[in-house]
Amino acid sequence: MIDNFYSSPHEMTPLTMAVIAQQDENGSTRTLVLEEQEEYSVPHPPSKMINHACKFFGSSLRGRQDGTRGICGITHKAPISIDPTSGMYFFPTASPTSPKCSWIAHSHIDRINQGPGKQTEVIFRNQKSILLDISFGSMLNQVQRTAQYRYLLDNRIKYLQNHAADKAPEPFV
Repeated sequence: MIDNFYSSPHEMTPLTMAVIAQQDENGSTRTLVLEEQEEYSVPHPPSKMINHACKFFGSSLRGRQDGTRGICGITHKAPISIDPTSGMYFFPTASPTSPKCSWIAHSHIDRINQGPGKQTEVIFRNQKSILLDISFGSMLNQVQRTAQYRYLLDNRIKYLQNHAADKAPEPFV
């Protein structure tokens, strides 16, 4: 099952840098998926892909958003962890209910630059770049909120891992 998940061309993996909303010629929302080594288009909106990826790891987009709210109080345009063990932390560029909402992988960002007008350039660690319809201030805020959320969740996980040995039940014989 896992091999099928990671080999399917329509699935998100730790190599996914962004899922970008695009309009096709009929006005329907599609997704441009940016991977470290390739890019391809999918006939589904980005938030649907994000929800599907969350479900693969035992939750849903709504569940991940609720988790973010519980950990650090972020309620709008909340960053999420699709899978914290593999570092899959993503944040939306707009309300996830908007057809213009794209999702960016926090760990793949190298830097962001002010773009023309209300746009922002995202430069990834592999030096690919994209121009998004989000103000530089909003993008900077999203990056910082994701870093805060990631720090808090990672610390919770580390705490549990460090204390699991202390409370581990005796093995069943």
